[in-house]
Amino acid sequence: MVKRELLVLWFVVGFLSGCATNPVTGKNELSLVSEKQELAIGAQQYSPARQSQGGDYVVDRELTAYVSQVGHRLAAVSDRKLPYEFKVLNNSVPNAWALPGGKISINRGLLTELKSESELAAVLGHEIVHAAARHGAQNMSKGMLLQTAVMGTVIATQGKDYANVAQLGAGIGAQLISQKFGRDAERESDYYGMQYMVRAGYDPQGAVDLQRTFVKLSEGKRQDWLSGLFASHPPSQERVQNNVSLLATLPKGGDQGVERYRLKTVHLIRTKPAYDAYDKGRKALAKGDVDMAKRLAQRAVALEPKEAQFYGLMGDIEQKGSRLKGAVQQYNKAARLNPNFFYYYLQRGKVNERLNFAGQARSDLEHSVQLLPTADAYNALGDLARKAGRLDEAKAYYAKVAASQGELGKQAYGALVDLDLKDNPGKYIQVRTGQDARGRVVAQISNPTPRSVEALVVLVQFTSAAGQVQQMQRSLRGTVASGSQQLFDLGLAGVLTHEQLNTLRVSVIRAQVVR
Repeated sequence: MVKRELLVLWFVVGFLSGCATNPVTGKNELSLVSEKQELAIGAQQYSPARQSQGGDYVVDRELTAYVSQVGHRLAAVSDRKLPYEFKVLNNSVPNAWALPGGKISINRGLLTELKSESELAAVLGHEIVHAAARHGAQNMSKGMLLQTAVMGTVIATQGKDYANVAQLGAGIGAQLISQKFGRDAERESDYYGMQYMVRAGYDPQGAVDLQRTFVKLSEGKRQDWLSGLFASHPPSQERVQNNVSLLATLPKGGDQGVERYRLKTVHLIRTKPAYDAYDKGRKALAKGDVDMAKRLAQRAVALEPKEAQFYGLMGDIEQKGSRLKGAVQQYNKAARLNPNFFYYYLQRGKVNERLNFAGQARSDLEHSVQLLPTADAYNALGDLARKAGRLDEAKAYYAKVAASQGELGKQAYGALVDLDLKDNPGKYIQVRTGQDARGRVVAQISNPTPRSVEALVVLVQFTSAAGQVQQMQRSLRGTVASGSQQLFDLGLAGVLTHEQLNTLRVSVIRAQVVR
């Protein structure tokens, strides 16, 4: 009984220590993420998250300045002072997101769908509330709580386009920007977002119009919307009605900014056909239709010659056709237009590697991982280091990639095994011991690697009757295929006593890849 009371007390103390006041609503809520951690996560993940979503939109910098101005106008009246930042991303999918700590982005593709500054304010106000009310941190806290619960269960039962780039550096950020907020969080962001609009002098009617548009688009099931804003912020008629009800209680009028928004987005709207052609070109290239992809890329360049993404696509087309020098020229153009996007350095580095320009390749690849760590870049750096005889460096690069999913991860794991198996066989080859039905002492050798192995030698250790650790080596004849298991007789039956067998430990000390 005493133990149970202590357990309850421990839980209550632990729960209360994890509570914090919501800066927007004033309610006490579970929070296992401190404000310091929240700010650090947002600051660390903001850049790689933007890189992984297409990078910043830099053709019309005045547009980003305008969006930032609107955002800071709303942030100034929010309930929580944070180091707010607002960026426009070069992505056609209609979307907007907020990282913890007030790091907010809106996609170019959403800006082309809005009709007024008040609608833009509705989007940004909504995201500001997500950050101010710590919704991202709450989701992280719930995730931590779930992980802790699962871990506790395991312990208790013991004994019983750029989507094709394997990204390593935006894992947490990608999860945070794609997370689906609960209904309560969405209601809060709608409700207080409209309050912020009023405080900042905007007409809250823009929030109602925006939600009505979203519901119509969701009913039409437009694919770009379903993969963007609707995935993390699902619209509903209930949200529209809630906004209508709140609107009736708020002061009438306010700034709509229809003409101002039109003027600020005129270049974006005029060049939208270029980005439509680019998106179609990316899809055509992915399907292998190189000629169509090239025609669409050329059309995009003709309509907007200042966009780096279009030259990046041209570079990919040239690379696909093994016109490597032409590919480098296109990536050069892209990097000049947007020197802060990882993709052009990654691709140029891979092409320079194929051209045997090792120095340029290494420089480009290292620059790309500074902007966004990717498995593609690390794998290519591993290949370069391996060719140059810097084997420890190559192992370190391959180890980073081997932890990732997909074909590239398997490829890097194989390269790592090639280089490291001889020095560290125990890291890759697993061994268990026991007795078979014939009474033989056997070792079960498991080979989870993508390489077949042979020339295995194991170290057999046991404790003698005098309490001393004895050891001997056994060579195992035969090959263990990739992904398979095999039993080997250790030849110990009748050699060791039953007591000595109980102290038996076996480890792999030598192995080599089958060539």
